[in-house]
Amino acid sequence: MNERLRDVYVVDAVRTPIGRYGGALSAVRPDDLAAGVVRELLRRSPALDPSLIGDVFFGNANGAGEDNRDVARMAVLLAGLPVTVPGTTVNRLCGSGMEAVIQAARAVALGDASVAVAGGVESMSRAPWVLPKPERAFPVGNQQLYSTTLGWRMVNPRMPDEWTIPLGESAELIADKYGITREAQDAFALASHEKAARAWKEGAYDTEVVPVENVDLPRDEGIRDNTSLEALARLKPVFRAGGTVTAGNASPLNDGAAALLLVDEAGLAETGREPLARIRASAVTGIEPQYFGLGPVDAIRKALTKAGRTLDTLHTVELNEAYAAQALGCLAALPELDSGILNPKGGAVAIGHPLGASGARITGAVAHQLAQAGSGTGLAALCIGVGQGLALVLER
Repeated sequence: MNERLRDVYVVDAVRTPIGRYGGALSAVRPDDLAAGVVRELLRRSPALDPSLIGDVFFGNANGAGEDNRDVARMAVLLAGLPVTVPGTTVNRLCGSGMEAVIQAARAVALGDASVAVAGGVESMSRAPWVLPKPERAFPVGNQQLYSTTLGWRMVNPRMPDEWTIPLGESAELIADKYGITREAQDAFALASHEKAARAWKEGAYDTEVVPVENVDLPRDEGIRDNTSLEALARLKPVFRAGGTVTAGNASPLNDGAAALLLVDEAGLAETGREPLARIRASAVTGIEPQYFGLGPVDAIRKALTKAGRTLDTLHTVELNEAYAAQALGCLAALPELDSGILNPKGGAVAIGHPLGASGARITGAVAHQLAQAGSGTGLAALCIGVGQGLALVLER
Protein backbone atom coordinates (compact mmCIF):
# COMPACT_ATOMS: atom_id res chain seq x y z
CA MET A 1 0.00 0.00 0.00
CA ASN A 2 1.15 3.54 -0.73
CA GLU A 3 3.00 4.90 2.35
CA ARG A 4 0.92 8.07 2.18
CA LEU A 5 -2.28 6.09 2.62
CA ARG A 6 -3.57 5.14 6.05
CA ASP A 7 -4.71 1.65 7.00
CA VAL A 8 -8.51 1.42 7.24
CA TYR A 9 -10.09 -0.76 9.91
CA VAL A 10 -13.62 -2.07 10.30
CA VAL A 11 -14.34 -1.59 14.00
CA ASP A 12 -17.91 -2.88 13.92
CA ALA A 13 -20.72 -3.80 11.55
CA VAL A 14 -24.44 -4.15 12.22
CA ARG A 15 -27.57 -4.78 10.22
CA THR A 16 -31.28 -5.14 10.73
CA PRO A 17 -33.07 -8.41 10.21
CA ILE A 18 -34.12 -8.41 6.57
CA GLY A 19 -37.86 -8.08 6.00
CA ARG A 20 -39.92 -9.48 3.16
CA TYR A 21 -41.77 -7.25 0.69
CA GLY A 22 -44.91 -6.09 2.44
CA GLY A 23 -43.75 -7.81 5.62
CA ALA A 24 -42.61 -6.88 9.11
CA LEU A 25 -40.53 -3.84 8.08
CA SER A 26 -42.92 -2.47 5.50
CA ALA A 27 -44.31 0.10 7.93
CA VAL A 28 -40.84 1.51 8.66
CA ARG A 29 -39.55 4.38 6.54
CA PRO A 30 -36.14 3.86 4.90
CA ASP A 31 -34.68 6.91 6.62
CA ASP A 32 -35.73 5.43 9.97
CA LEU A 33 -34.17 2.07 9.06
CA ALA A 34 -30.93 3.87 8.23
CA ALA A 35 -31.01 5.98 11.39
CA GLY A 36 -31.57 2.88 13.48
CA VAL A 37 -28.43 1.06 12.38
CA VAL A 38 -26.33 4.25 12.67
CA ARG A 39 -27.61 4.85 16.20
CA GLU A 40 -26.95 1.24 17.21
CA LEU A 41 -23.50 1.22 15.63
CA LEU A 42 -22.45 4.18 17.77
CA ARG A 43 -24.14 2.83 20.90
CA ARG A 44 -21.79 -0.15 20.65
CA SER A 45 -18.75 2.15 20.72
CA PRO A 46 -19.59 4.38 23.70
CA ALA A 47 -16.04 5.74 24.03
CA LEU A 48 -16.24 7.35 20.59
CA ASP A 49 -17.28 11.00 20.45
CA PRO A 50 -19.80 11.17 17.55
CA SER A 51 -18.56 14.65 16.64
CA LEU A 52 -15.35 12.98 15.41
CA ILE A 53 -17.20 11.31 12.54
CA GLY A 54 -15.84 12.97 9.42
CA ASP A 55 -18.60 11.78 7.10
CA VAL A 56 -21.44 9.28 6.74
CA PHE A 57 -21.75 7.43 3.42
CA PHE A 58 -24.92 5.48 2.66
CA GLY A 59 -25.91 3.43 -0.37
CA ASN A 60 -29.46 3.60 -1.69
CA ALA A 61 -30.71 2.36 -5.03
CA ASN A 62 -34.02 4.20 -5.06
CA GLY A 63 -34.03 7.69 -3.58
CA ALA A 64 -37.34 8.55 -5.21
CA GLY A 65 -39.49 8.39 -2.08
CA GLU A 66 -39.03 8.65 1.68
CA ASP A 67 -35.28 8.13 1.16
CA ASN A 68 -35.57 11.86 0.38
CA ARG A 69 -32.67 11.98 -2.09
CA ASP A 70 -29.91 12.07 0.56
CA VAL A 71 -30.87 9.36 3.03
CA ALA A 72 -27.40 9.50 4.62
CA ARG A 73 -27.96 13.03 5.87
CA MET A 74 -31.47 12.11 6.97
CA ALA A 75 -30.02 9.22 8.98
CA VAL A 76 -27.46 11.49 10.63
CA LEU A 77 -30.16 13.88 11.82
CA LEU A 78 -32.71 11.24 12.80
CA ALA A 79 -30.07 9.24 14.69
CA GLY A 80 -29.30 12.26 16.85
CA LEU A 81 -25.74 12.79 15.69
CA PRO A 82 -24.32 16.29 15.94
CA VAL A 83 -25.57 18.47 13.09
CA THR A 84 -21.91 19.07 12.17
CA VAL A 85 -21.65 15.47 10.93
CA PRO A 86 -22.26 15.44 7.15
CA GLY A 87 -23.78 12.67 5.07
CA THR A 88 -23.69 11.69 1.41
CA THR A 89 -25.74 9.10 -0.47
CA VAL A 90 -24.28 7.02 -3.29
CA ASN A 91 -26.03 4.93 -5.91
CA ARG A 92 -24.47 1.99 -7.73
CA LEU A 93 -27.78 0.11 -7.76
CA CYS A 94 -27.30 -3.34 -6.13
CA GLY A 95 -23.73 -2.39 -5.22
CA SER A 96 -24.65 0.86 -3.47
CA GLY A 97 -23.97 -0.31 0.07
CA MET A 98 -20.53 -1.63 -0.84
CA GLU A 99 -19.81 1.49 -2.88
CA ALA A 100 -20.53 3.49 0.30
CA VAL A 101 -18.01 1.37 2.21
CA ILE A 102 -15.40 1.84 -0.52
CA GLN A 103 -15.88 5.61 -0.64
CA ALA A 104 -15.73 5.87 3.14
CA ALA A 105 -12.57 3.74 3.18
CA ARG A 106 -10.97 6.04 0.60
CA ALA A 107 -11.79 9.07 2.73
CA VAL A 108 -10.14 7.48 5.74
CA ALA A 109 -7.14 6.20 3.76
CA LEU A 110 -6.52 9.65 2.30
CA GLY A 111 -6.84 11.38 5.65
CA ASP A 112 -10.04 13.22 4.79
CA ALA A 113 -11.63 11.54 7.82
CA SER A 114 -10.24 9.64 10.77
CA VAL A 115 -13.63 8.13 11.53
CA ALA A 116 -16.41 7.40 9.02
CA VAL A 117 -19.67 5.52 8.94
CA ALA A 118 -20.71 3.58 5.84
CA GLY A 119 -23.82 1.59 5.10
CA GLY A 120 -26.86 1.09 2.96
CA VAL A 121 -30.63 0.97 3.15
CA GLU A 122 -33.59 0.01 1.03
CA SER A 123 -37.31 -0.28 1.58
CA MET A 124 -38.56 -2.01 -1.53
CA SER A 125 -41.98 -2.25 0.12
CA ARG A 126 -42.25 1.55 0.36
CA ALA A 127 -40.68 2.40 -3.00
CA PRO A 128 -43.15 4.78 -4.67
CA TRP A 129 -44.67 4.92 -8.10
CA VAL A 130 -43.49 7.85 -10.19
CA LEU A 131 -45.30 9.84 -12.83
CA PRO A 132 -43.16 11.37 -15.59
CA LYS A 133 -43.77 14.95 -16.54
CA PRO A 134 -45.54 15.24 -19.91
CA GLU A 135 -43.72 16.51 -22.96
CA ARG A 136 -46.05 19.49 -22.98
CA ALA A 137 -48.52 21.04 -20.57
CA PHE A 138 -52.13 19.94 -20.14
CA PRO A 139 -51.96 16.50 -21.82
CA VAL A 140 -55.22 14.83 -22.84
CA GLY A 141 -55.76 11.22 -21.79
CA ASN A 142 -54.32 8.87 -19.19
CA GLN A 143 -50.75 8.97 -17.92
CA GLN A 144 -48.59 5.98 -16.97
CA LEU A 145 -47.18 5.40 -13.49
CA TYR A 146 -43.87 3.52 -13.06
CA SER A 147 -42.92 1.41 -10.07
CA THR A 148 -39.54 2.25 -8.54
CA THR A 149 -39.27 -1.05 -6.65
CA LEU A 150 -36.96 -2.89 -9.07
CA GLY A 151 -35.68 -2.95 -12.62
CA TRP A 152 -35.81 -0.72 -15.65
CA ARG A 153 -38.21 2.20 -15.87
CA MET A 154 -38.69 5.01 -18.39
CA VAL A 155 -36.12 3.33 -20.65
CA ASN A 156 -34.27 5.49 -23.13
CA PRO A 157 -35.41 4.30 -26.60
CA ARG A 158 -31.79 4.45 -27.78
CA MET A 159 -30.90 1.54 -25.49
CA PRO A 160 -30.53 -1.76 -27.39
CA ASP A 161 -33.37 -4.15 -26.65
CA GLU A 162 -31.02 -6.93 -25.53
CA TRP A 163 -29.70 -4.70 -22.73
CA THR A 164 -33.10 -3.87 -21.21
CA ILE A 165 -34.49 -7.36 -20.67
CA PRO A 166 -35.89 -8.29 -17.24
CA LEU A 167 -33.28 -9.19 -14.64
CA GLY A 168 -34.65 -12.72 -14.35
CA GLU A 169 -34.25 -13.25 -18.09
CA SER A 170 -30.60 -12.27 -17.63
CA ALA A 171 -30.34 -15.11 -15.11
CA GLU A 172 -31.85 -17.44 -17.70
CA LEU A 173 -29.16 -16.36 -20.18
CA ILE A 174 -26.47 -17.23 -17.65
CA ALA A 175 -28.10 -20.61 -17.07
CA ASP A 176 -28.02 -21.16 -20.84
CA LYS A 177 -24.40 -20.06 -21.10
CA TYR A 178 -23.10 -22.47 -18.47
CA GLY A 179 -25.66 -25.26 -18.77
CA ILE A 180 -26.98 -24.64 -15.25
CA THR A 181 -30.00 -26.84 -14.69
CA ARG A 182 -33.16 -26.12 -12.74
CA GLU A 183 -32.16 -28.90 -10.35
CA ALA A 184 -28.78 -27.28 -9.66
CA GLN A 185 -30.42 -23.92 -9.00
CA ASP A 186 -32.97 -25.42 -6.62
CA ALA A 187 -30.24 -27.32 -4.77
CA PHE A 188 -28.26 -24.08 -4.39
CA ALA A 189 -31.35 -22.28 -3.09
CA LEU A 190 -32.09 -25.05 -0.60
CA ALA A 191 -28.51 -24.89 0.71
CA SER A 192 -28.85 -21.12 1.16
CA HIS A 193 -31.94 -21.58 3.34
CA GLU A 194 -30.37 -24.42 5.30
CA LYS A 195 -27.18 -22.47 6.04
CA ALA A 196 -29.12 -19.35 7.06
CA ALA A 197 -31.50 -21.29 9.31
CA ARG A 198 -28.60 -23.11 10.95
CA ALA A 199 -26.67 -19.88 11.49
CA TRP A 200 -29.61 -18.27 13.27
CA LYS A 201 -30.23 -21.38 15.37
CA GLU A 202 -26.57 -21.50 16.44
CA GLY A 203 -26.49 -17.79 17.33
CA ALA A 204 -24.07 -16.91 14.55
CA TYR A 205 -25.91 -13.64 13.88
CA ASP A 206 -26.23 -12.55 17.51
CA THR A 207 -23.33 -10.07 17.37
CA GLU A 208 -24.26 -8.72 13.95
CA VAL A 209 -28.02 -8.24 13.72
CA VAL A 210 -29.72 -5.51 15.75
CA PRO A 211 -33.47 -5.06 16.29
CA VAL A 212 -35.62 -2.46 14.63
CA GLU A 213 -37.43 -0.23 17.10
CA ASN A 214 -41.09 -1.15 17.67
CA VAL A 215 -40.90 -4.10 15.26
CA ASP A 216 -41.18 -7.77 16.25
CA LEU A 217 -38.82 -9.42 13.78
CA PRO A 218 -36.42 -11.78 15.58
CA ARG A 219 -34.60 -12.96 12.43
CA ASP A 220 -34.52 -12.60 8.65
CA GLU A 221 -38.08 -12.98 7.46
CA GLY A 222 -37.48 -14.83 4.21
CA ILE A 223 -35.71 -17.92 5.56
CA ARG A 224 -37.67 -21.11 4.98
CA ASP A 225 -36.58 -23.77 7.47
CA ASN A 226 -38.85 -26.44 6.08
CA THR A 227 -38.48 -25.99 2.35
CA SER A 228 -37.29 -28.94 0.28
CA LEU A 229 -36.17 -29.82 -3.20
CA GLU A 230 -39.65 -31.21 -3.81
CA ALA A 231 -41.31 -27.95 -2.75
CA LEU A 232 -38.91 -25.87 -4.85
CA ALA A 233 -39.46 -28.12 -7.86
CA ARG A 234 -43.20 -27.41 -7.78
CA LEU A 235 -42.68 -23.68 -8.43
CA LYS A 236 -43.26 -22.46 -11.96
CA PRO A 237 -40.66 -20.50 -13.97
CA VAL A 238 -41.30 -16.77 -13.73
CA PHE A 239 -39.47 -15.16 -16.64
CA ARG A 240 -39.43 -17.67 -19.49
CA ALA A 241 -41.83 -20.41 -20.54
CA GLY A 242 -40.00 -23.67 -19.91
CA GLY A 243 -37.27 -21.75 -18.11
CA THR A 244 -35.38 -22.51 -14.92
CA VAL A 245 -35.59 -19.35 -12.78
CA THR A 246 -38.37 -19.37 -10.17
CA ALA A 247 -39.35 -17.39 -7.12
CA GLY A 248 -37.71 -20.13 -5.08
CA ASN A 249 -34.23 -19.91 -6.60
CA ALA A 250 -34.07 -16.12 -6.84
CA SER A 251 -33.64 -13.48 -4.16
CA PRO A 252 -36.94 -11.87 -3.08
CA LEU A 253 -37.86 -8.20 -2.71
CA ASN A 254 -36.81 -6.91 0.69
CA ASP A 255 -36.41 -4.15 3.26
CA GLY A 256 -33.41 -3.58 5.52
CA ALA A 257 -30.34 -1.56 6.46
CA ALA A 258 -26.71 -2.11 7.46
CA ALA A 259 -23.87 0.08 8.72
CA LEU A 260 -20.12 -0.18 9.41
CA LEU A 261 -17.73 1.92 11.48
CA LEU A 262 -14.44 2.62 9.64
CA VAL A 263 -11.39 4.23 11.24
CA ASP A 264 -7.67 4.84 10.88
CA GLU A 265 -5.17 4.21 13.70
CA ALA A 266 -6.06 7.44 15.50
CA GLY A 267 -9.78 6.72 15.17
CA LEU A 268 -9.23 3.20 16.44
CA ALA A 269 -7.67 4.61 19.60
CA GLU A 270 -10.73 6.82 20.07
CA THR A 271 -13.01 3.78 20.05
CA GLY A 272 -10.91 1.78 22.49
CA ARG A 273 -11.86 -1.36 20.58
CA GLU A 274 -10.17 -4.14 18.63
CA PRO A 275 -11.07 -4.03 14.94
CA LEU A 276 -12.89 -6.83 13.19
CA ALA A 277 -10.81 -6.59 10.02
CA ARG A 278 -8.82 -4.30 7.74
CA ILE A 279 -9.90 -3.23 4.26
CA ARG A 280 -7.26 -4.29 1.78
CA ALA A 281 -8.43 -3.60 -1.79
CA SER A 282 -11.48 -3.08 -4.00
CA ALA A 283 -12.35 -3.17 -7.69
CA VAL A 284 -15.25 -2.34 -9.99
CA THR A 285 -15.80 -3.60 -13.53
CA GLY A 286 -18.35 -3.42 -16.34
CA ILE A 287 -19.93 -6.12 -18.47
CA GLU A 288 -22.68 -6.43 -21.10
CA PRO A 289 -25.90 -5.46 -19.32
CA GLN A 290 -27.75 -8.64 -20.27
CA TYR A 291 -25.05 -10.66 -18.47
CA PHE A 292 -24.95 -8.41 -15.40
CA GLY A 293 -24.94 -11.41 -13.07
CA LEU A 294 -21.40 -12.29 -14.15
CA GLY A 295 -20.14 -8.82 -13.25
CA PRO A 296 -18.37 -9.98 -10.05
CA VAL A 297 -16.03 -12.31 -11.92
CA ASP A 298 -13.58 -9.73 -13.25
CA ALA A 299 -14.07 -7.48 -10.22
CA ILE A 300 -13.02 -10.33 -7.94
CA ARG A 301 -9.91 -11.04 -9.99
CA LYS A 302 -8.94 -7.36 -10.07
CA ALA A 303 -9.47 -6.83 -6.35
CA LEU A 304 -7.43 -9.92 -5.47
CA THR A 305 -4.60 -8.83 -7.75
CA LYS A 306 -4.53 -5.43 -6.03
CA ALA A 307 -4.42 -7.17 -2.67
CA GLY A 308 -1.67 -9.57 -3.76
CA ARG A 309 -3.95 -12.53 -3.09
CA THR A 310 -5.45 -15.38 -5.11
CA LEU A 311 -8.73 -17.26 -4.94
CA ASP A 312 -7.11 -20.24 -3.25
CA THR A 313 -5.87 -18.05 -0.37
CA LEU A 314 -9.35 -16.94 0.69
CA HIS A 315 -10.86 -18.10 3.97
CA THR A 316 -14.42 -16.86 3.45
CA VAL A 317 -16.45 -15.37 0.58
CA GLU A 318 -19.76 -13.53 0.52
CA LEU A 319 -21.14 -13.44 -3.02
CA ASN A 320 -24.54 -11.82 -3.19
CA GLU A 321 -27.10 -14.28 -4.51
CA ALA A 322 -29.29 -12.21 -6.80
CA TYR A 323 -30.25 -15.50 -8.46
CA ALA A 324 -29.02 -19.03 -7.92
CA ALA A 325 -28.21 -19.19 -11.64
CA GLN A 326 -26.17 -16.00 -11.38
CA ALA A 327 -24.15 -17.22 -8.39
CA LEU A 328 -23.58 -20.61 -10.00
CA GLY A 329 -22.49 -18.85 -13.20
CA CYS A 330 -19.87 -16.89 -11.24
CA LEU A 331 -18.63 -20.12 -9.65
CA ALA A 332 -18.39 -21.72 -13.09
CA ALA A 333 -16.31 -18.76 -14.31
CA LEU A 334 -14.10 -18.94 -11.20
CA PRO A 335 -13.21 -22.65 -10.95
CA GLU A 336 -10.42 -21.94 -8.44
CA LEU A 337 -12.95 -20.65 -5.90
CA ASP A 338 -13.85 -23.22 -3.25
CA SER A 339 -17.65 -23.29 -3.12
CA GLY A 340 -17.38 -24.67 0.41
CA ILE A 341 -16.39 -21.25 1.79
CA LEU A 342 -19.15 -19.39 -0.07
CA ASN A 343 -21.87 -17.67 1.97
CA PRO A 344 -21.30 -19.82 5.06
CA LYS A 345 -24.26 -18.30 6.95
CA GLY A 346 -26.65 -18.30 3.99
CA GLY A 347 -27.06 -15.91 1.09
CA ALA A 348 -29.56 -13.53 -0.42
CA VAL A 349 -31.84 -16.25 -1.81
CA ALA A 350 -32.73 -17.00 1.81
CA ILE A 351 -31.76 -13.85 3.71
CA GLY A 352 -32.97 -11.35 1.12
CA HIS A 353 -31.63 -8.57 -1.08
CA PRO A 354 -32.68 -5.04 -0.04
CA LEU A 355 -30.83 -3.43 -2.93
CA GLY A 356 -28.98 -0.51 -1.37
CA ALA A 357 -28.19 -2.41 1.84
CA SER A 358 -26.86 -5.70 0.50
CA GLY A 359 -23.30 -4.56 -0.22
CA ALA A 360 -22.91 -3.25 3.32
CA ARG A 361 -24.53 -6.40 4.71
CA ILE A 362 -22.13 -8.81 3.02
CA THR A 363 -19.09 -6.63 3.78
CA GLY A 364 -20.02 -6.62 7.45
CA ALA A 365 -20.61 -10.37 7.31
CA VAL A 366 -17.08 -10.98 6.01
CA ALA A 367 -15.61 -8.72 8.72
CA HIS A 368 -17.43 -10.64 11.46
CA GLN A 369 -16.42 -14.00 10.00
CA LEU A 370 -12.75 -12.96 9.93
CA ALA A 371 -12.95 -11.73 13.51
CA GLN A 372 -14.46 -15.03 14.60
CA ALA A 373 -11.73 -16.96 12.78
CA GLY A 374 -9.02 -14.77 14.27
CA SER A 375 -7.12 -14.35 11.02
CA GLY A 376 -7.43 -14.77 7.27
CA THR A 377 -8.49 -13.08 4.05
CA GLY A 378 -12.11 -12.57 3.05
CA LEU A 379 -13.93 -11.35 -0.04
CA ALA A 380 -17.30 -9.69 -0.61
CA ALA A 381 -18.70 -9.23 -4.12
CA LEU A 382 -21.94 -8.37 -5.93
CA CYS A 383 -23.40 -8.29 -9.39
CA ILE A 384 -25.09 -5.03 -10.34
CA GLY A 385 -27.97 -4.43 -12.73
CA VAL A 386 -27.11 -2.80 -16.08
CA GLY A 387 -23.81 -4.68 -16.11
CA GLN A 388 -21.32 -3.95 -13.34
CA GLY A 389 -19.47 -5.92 -10.68
CA LEU A 390 -17.99 -4.82 -7.36
CA ALA A 391 -15.58 -6.64 -5.04
CA LEU A 392 -13.85 -5.87 -1.74
CA VAL A 393 -11.00 -7.72 -0.02
CA LEU A 394 -10.67 -7.68 3.79
CA GLU A 395 -7.99 -9.14 6.04
CA ARG A 396 -7.38 -9.89 9.68
